[in-house]
Amino acid sequence: MKTRIGFVLSAAMLLWTAAAAAAVVHLSPSGDDAAGDGSAARPFASLQRALDHAATLPKSDTLYIRVGGGEYRLWDPVRITPDNSGTAGAPVVIEGEAGGKSVFRGSVTFGGFERYDDKVWRARVPKECRGRGFEQMYVGGERRFRAQLPDRGEFLAMERVDEFVIDSSATNRTGKNWAVLKVTLGKQVAGQLARMPRSEWNDVVFNFYHKWDVTRLPLHYLDAEQGEAYFVEEGMAQWNPIDTKSKLVVENCRAALDSAGEWYLDRTEGWLYYIPMPGEDPSSLEVSVPVVDKFLVIEGDEASGRRAGHVILRDLSFRESGYWIPAEGNGAAQAAAPIEAAVMVDFAEGVVMERCEVANTGLGGVWFRRGCRNSAIRQCHLHDLGANGVKIGQPEMPSEEMVTNHITVDNSIIQHGGYVFPCAVGVVIFHASDNSVTHNDIADFRYSGVSVGWVWGYADSPAKRNRIDYNHIHHLGWGELSDMGGVYTLGRSEGTTVNGNVIHHVYSRYYGGWGLYTDEGSTGITMRDNLVYACKSAGFHQHYGEGNLICNNIFACQLRAQLEATRQEEHLSYTFTNNIIYFDRGDLAGVNWKGANMVSDRNCYWDTRSTDLSFQGVSMADWRAAGKDVHSVVADPGFVDPSGFDFRLKNRRVARKIGFEPFDYSQAGVYGSDEWRRKAQIDPSMEEAFDRLVRETEALGISQW
Repeated sequence: MKTRIGFVLSAAMLLWTAAAAAAVVHLSPSGDDAAGDGSAARPFASLQRALDHAATLPKSDTLYIRVGGGEYRLWDPVRITPDNSGTAGAPVVIEGEAGGKSVFRGSVTFGGFERYDDKVWRARVPKECRGRGFEQMYVGGERRFRAQLPDRGEFLAMERVDEFVIDSSATNRTGKNWAVLKVTLGKQVAGQLARMPRSEWNDVVFNFYHKWDVTRLPLHYLDAEQGEAYFVEEGMAQWNPIDTKSKLVVENCRAALDSAGEWYLDRTEGWLYYIPMPGEDPSSLEVSVPVVDKFLVIEGDEASGRRAGHVILRDLSFRESGYWIPAEGNGAAQAAAPIEAAVMVDFAEGVVMERCEVANTGLGGVWFRRGCRNSAIRQCHLHDLGANGVKIGQPEMPSEEMVTNHITVDNSIIQHGGYVFPCAVGVVIFHASDNSVTHNDIADFRYSGVSVGWVWGYADSPAKRNRIDYNHIHHLGWGELSDMGGVYTLGRSEGTTVNGNVIHHVYSRYYGGWGLYTDEGSTGITMRDNLVYACKSAGFHQHYGEGNLICNNIFACQLRAQLEATRQEEHLSYTFTNNIIYFDRGDLAGVNWKGANMVSDRNCYWDTRSTDLSFQGVSMADWRAAGKDVHSVVADPGFVDPSGFDFRLKNRRVARKIGFEPFDYSQAGVYGSDEWRRKAQIDPSMEEAFDRLVRETEALGISQW
């Protein structure tokens, strides 16, 4: 007994000694960067000062930067370099008080509103915001939107679109083609814009929604009498041009200031005009506007080969940053690929974010871009984002040694994004390998939920062995863009898995609201144990690819069709086995399912309306005679309550016939405390709005592209 007590005391002494040896630097909103020394009694005021101080300390043990509760204003992004990074054996741990009490804000806050007219109030903008102005605004942590025509959720139509290429040599100073875009709006719309004085032309932004992209252009000339608007742009891609099927939103137009929560900034005069939301008291109202676009930049030195990193960020909140549109606007870019994030990581390793929040951004959330490895985002809350949630890798093809790899995004809530760039995605993996996107809740984006791979076709791709498993992906599209999927894949992706996900409520504008979508060249992907329901176009769609395995999934209650394919190729495109397909509306097979080169067998099909199944006009008997679904069954699988989206099996009799292995789809999404799980639930009013949009649009019977 004495020996055991002595051992315990010795171990305790060792732990105490180790803790005492670890350096601790303190940070407080009431600290002083000039007079402080980082001690508890004399803390620093800024994280940058604490990091710079850390760079002077020996890297022999873990360094803790304790961030006291309160708010820290950022006037520049915090920068972590190889000099103020940690090491594998002595990381830097930057930790705040639990519960999101340590907050970094990239904004200034002001009030002083006075009544302008019966609806509109106005306030003088602080001088530090008057130069370039601001394009985002937040009230009490909630985004407020610039005045737009028409109101949010509505779109303008265009009568005609013409493009005149001025320079196609690509030898000008930008290295791009340049063209003039002429848009005929119609005289009614142009008449509304005619109320906009010419002095506002430089600030108004035309947002063109075309297929899977959004092009954002400043106005160059408006001929209101003829109903014509002119723009200078880099030239449209022939496969995805702006045309009369595209939709338009005109943003930052003072003449459109007519709805609660909208605002307009007069940069010339320095006035902010705002229509208060119900319950807001303008006389005491304070608004926050961004002064930085990024919160944190972690960047190694590629030239010397010194990586930044070995930094753990824990229990920190980063809120309120901005985006400023460049003079030439934003060209079309799938998945908002070039748009940076509020937290940028390049040439770094061992960067971990735990229980952090990134919110209220003009850019995306977090981007592990060039040459990153062995890093993670765990139990973080990324929401109210201008662009993507998380991006991994780079869209440009990297050298082998610069391929980002082994990044984990786990147990995180990634919701409400794409507010500035609607074509943004919840999580994007570009040219990157061996990454894990697991147990996340991804919702409320206008395009895809997860996008993996960045090669169109069968050329080699470094995007191998990525895991997209056990995520809850839902409420995507909102009828604004097309060609989207809950999980969207591209290129040769051998070893990639899309397993155990729950995907539902994906609704495109025209074509392509799919649950699982293997697009151009998708190869070597396994999609297993997924539950996919309530998607517009189909539960599964393959454009073209090779050797994909689609097995043991439940595809249920899609709106238009249950299964689709596009291109017929000589090689085996995919194997489709042991799946349950249940539907009560729409068709079983759409768009060339009958022409796909596939192996399809041991599936269960059930149409609640009829046992007379048809694969695009091919009867079940003829389908089997052609060698398809020879051992499949037409039978009710026995779900508990499919109308209420409860797809548990009451019995396994039918499942056993096709070799279907029941899976617990409740494991998808975030895990942990009840509080964390509740935080992942979107507001019921948002679900109701989505359902209402679907009902109203389906009632119109809008045809597909």
